[in-house]
Amino acid sequence: MEKECTICGKSSFMGGHYKKLISRYNPSPKKRKYPNLQWVTVPQETTHKKYKDFAGKRILACAKCIKALAK
Repeated sequence: MEKECTICGKSSFMGGHYKKLISRYNPSPKKRKYPNLQWVTVPQETTHKKYKDFAGKRILACAKCIKALAK
């Protein structure tokens, strides 16, 4: 299974932060962060041209695209 949004192409990225201890920064290890992907069925009668190619199909989409699809 791919870890990428079918619609916008959002995928994982490496993230991390520096924690300040007394007068020095303690680098913490980097961690891979994944998008919030969910299975969704795109309705047949979609009018938005961004979702036309996926009409009537079940796809993996990020939460942001699912929210935009509902509007």
